Amino acid sequence: MSFSVVIVAAGGGTRAGPGLAKQWRALAGKPVLRWSVEALLSAGARQIVVVVSEDGEPLVDTALAGLTGWRTTRGGTIRADSVRNGLAALDGPPAEPVLVHDAARPFVTAAHVAALLKALDGADGAIPALPVADTLKREGEAGLTTTSRDGLWRAQTPQAFRRDRLLAAYAAWPLGEPTDDAQVVEADGGRVAIAPGDPLLMKLTFPEDFEMAERLAGAARITRTGQGFDAHRWGPGEAVWLCGVRIDHDQTLIGHSDADAGLHALTDAILGAIGEGDIGDHFPPTDPRWKGAASHLFLKHATGLVAARGGRLVNVDVTLICERPKIKPHRQAMRERLAEILELPLDRVSVKATTTEGMGFTGRGEGLAAQALATVETPS
Repeated sequence: MSFSVVIVAAGGGTRAGPGLAKQWRALAGKPVLRWSVEALLSAGARQIVVVVSEDGEPLVDTALAGLTGWRTTRGGTIRADSVRNGLAALDGPPAEPVLVHDAARPFVTAAHVAALLKALDGADGAIPALPVADTLKREGEAGLTTTSRDGLWRAQTPQAFRRDRLLAAYAAWPLGEPTDDAQVVEADGGRVAIAPGDPLLMKLTFPEDFEMAERLAGAARITRTGQGFDAHRWGPGEAVWLCGVRIDHDQTLIGHSDADAGLHALTDAILGAIGEGDIGDHFPPTDPRWKGAASHLFLKHATGLVAARGGRLVNVDVTLICERPKIKPHRQAMRERLAEILELPLDRVSVKATTTEGMGFTGRGEGLAAQALATVETPS
């Protein structure tokens, strides 16, 4: 089912402590807002309108870099005004389902979306909600009294409505700020259905929530490993490129690009970790654009694909196999160059070298080989 999304990201988030508003803070290496945008795009959102404050406008492009299918509109003085502005910025059929979501709930999934759209069928709205499990106490003049929790639910977002129905409900809403969008539809006589809630749809409100979210983000991610291998022949020359470092030598490696076998093997390892084929699929040797190209461009492309999935590179390990040149004098420079290209701490970058003790094509000095391993974490 086609649906659109309004993400409310215009709040200041003052209860989350000093610093950037919570939607712009990093969670497991990427902005909180990006978690929801990636998930909702993956779930099939036709369009996403992100409602931001004037202060947030310079930040949103960086937070959502590389993603398409979203645009922004300016927020209002209260959340209800921001939702109205977001609804007005949508296009498409008036009765199309629209999900209204808080940017501070980063762990929305396609399963949540599917359950909401199913619950919306035959209702004016649908919300994810959890039954209240804790004992409730009310403070009064006589002290604490216990309040029944029967029939009480904890409402979450995203909340789903037909766009024209929600707009009509907001048009009839009196002055004041509703606690959520479902309240607006309820006040206009609409029926709101309940879809299964999820503790993972927690809202980041206080500083301690971020510590919990970091743990949840780690648990929700999977670790992938990729392996790469490359080999090139020796030919006439005066220098060789290995792991992004130029080494003076009495020969060079022959290839369509700069023939940096270390970077080629590592590129293949990263591509393999995310199931994106190999370097030849992305940079065919028959393409004249890559004639003599610096191989760090290939490596940056591979890491960009990881980032586009919401993933991150964790660790890399490269082994160079050759009799000459001697690698040890250049190994630290290679590690530092790889750390720079990959934007990794130095202790997550390994470069090693070995020989085949005179055996095979590397032992006979006919060529050089490299193998690499890459570890990547992704949301799924």
